[in-house]
Amino acid sequence: MSNLRMGLPTKGRLAEDAAALLAQAGLSFRRQNRSLFARVSELPVDITFLRTEDIPVLCAEGAIDMGVTGGDLVEEAGVDLTTRLALGFGKCRLSVCVREDSSFQTPAELAGCRVATSFTQVTERFFQQFGATVHLVPLSGSVEIMISLGVAEGIVDLVQTGSTLAANRLRILTDIGQYETVLVQNRVARHAEVADRVVRRLEGVVIARGWSLLEYNVPRAKLADAEKITPGFNSPTINTLEDPDWCAVEVMVKRKELFDVMDRLEAIGATAILETRIHNCRL
Repeated sequence: MSNLRMGLPTKGRLAEDAAALLAQAGLSFRRQNRSLFARVSELPVDITFLRTEDIPVLCAEGAIDMGVTGGDLVEEAGVDLTTRLALGFGKCRLSVCVREDSSFQTPAELAGCRVATSFTQVTERFFQQFGATVHLVPLSGSVEIMISLGVAEGIVDLVQTGSTLAANRLRILTDIGQYETVLVQNRVARHAEVADRVVRRLEGVVIARGWSLLEYNVPRAKLADAEKITPGFNSPTINTLEDPDWCAVEVMVKRKELFDVMDRLEAIGATAILETRIHNCRL
């Protein structure tokens, strides 16, 4: 019986992040001499290395069973896929941008104008919502300089920090959508059991990356206050110390809230507050 076929980006930051995620989830593989194929050691999964933008189409066509790609590329491809899991990295937004000193205030005002983008399908569907027809200038790169070159009055491009826009004296008129890297699956769902195991393993890592394990000691008289600060995923683990007036608490805390939580615990008298990073979990 053939193995489940998974497509991964062949190069770039997304390829590195995807490989690291799979390895952390116990789905390790070795790519030799830039080969286009590899095999996962722990599960019957074959890896195929592909251009990121080709993965949605190839997955929909059945050339691969699952794939890791950008949510923006899935939407641009317009194919029928199942998104199994958002992977928590490669976050960006797709925005309509114009010259910093332009008079444009709404997308509808770009009707009849030239708009440069590599996301032609998404862009066309977006402007149709406003009854606006734009002249699309399809490009594969360096979209942000097209306004200064006089090629277009507006662009639609991915934005992360906004520094590139500032350097080119552009401003965001509006956002079309927000995206991140996703795991997609063919609708036929071949090798369903293996696919579900892959999803569960990856999910364990994705969730773990959002939480930390916090341990601290707190006076028993302040335990109720501490539990309000750190309610945990379900509930905290409470242990009695040798001094019966004190408790030891173990609890999961959202990583983005960690420093605020530690400040608040310290303010009510908690001591020995320690963070441990969670590398994997099943919740």
